[in-house]
Amino acid sequence: MAARVIRLIGTVFAAFEVLYILLVLFNANPDNPFFVLVRQLAEPLALWFPGLFQLGSQPLDVLVNYGLAAVFWLLVAGLLARVVSRRH
Repeated sequence: MAARVIRLIGTVFAAFEVLYILLVLFNANPDNPFFVLVRQLAEPLALWFPGLFQLGSQPLDVLVNYGLAAVFWLLVAGLLARVVSRRH
């Protein structure tokens, strides 16, 4: 049960990152309250990844950096879930 919860949390964190990426790539209105909410959730969850790669295009930067954050959350949650499931 604990492993499922950990995986779910990691998946939700990654989903916020992916949703933010999609909103940026499809040129969503940055003043829209939904966009603001998603950005406010995605930025702290991206940890140290924003600005890691500066590729010269804001949408490409967001895709790469926030995409790495999404992969990070999936990997960390998967590893933690595996550790927790082996202990029980």
